[in-house]
Amino acid sequence: MTLDYLQIVNQLEMLPHPEGGYYKEEYRSKDIIPNAALPQFSGDRNFCTSIYFLLTSENFSGFHRIKQDEIWHFYSGSPLAVHVIDEEGIYTKHIIGMDILDGKYPQLTVPANCWFASSVVNENDYSFVGCTVAPGFDFDDFELAKKEELSAIYPQHKSIIEKLTRI
Repeated sequence: MTLDYLQIVNQLEMLPHPEGGYYKEEYRSKDIIPNAALPQFSGDRNFCTSIYFLLTSENFSGFHRIKQDEIWHFYSGSPLAVHVIDEEGIYTKHIIGMDILDGKYPQLTVPANCWFASSVVNENDYSFVGCTVAPGFDFDDFELAKKEELSAIYPQHKSIIEKLTRI
């Protein structure tokens, strides 16, 4: 039986994500890293967090960045394109999915402080993935890109930035 994406969203009680798509926090470690050990952060952080994330082809996850590495795990649906602009300004389009013989991988790590966005590869489809962040995610560490500002920094990537930003 093929699941409709809304069945997944409803079954997992997923919520709209500010960057696009739907998410549900699945795990937040009980243990805490004190802020004194993480001076680049605004406070204490959990050891690790993970979410379910679902994106449809009618939507995209807008360019954003966080202060931690983020590990993406592919579960089902269409392959997902993860668009990354690293700290040196190099743009790379990664495809995560299960067709390993076609160059796709079921897991991808986006390094801390890189701008990244994602989009569903297939039309009329969805991508169901998971994201793990360590130290644990906090919205204080999240920055949503502004189209004009990011394009001014990386004019060579203006077309993809315009396509995958909301503000």
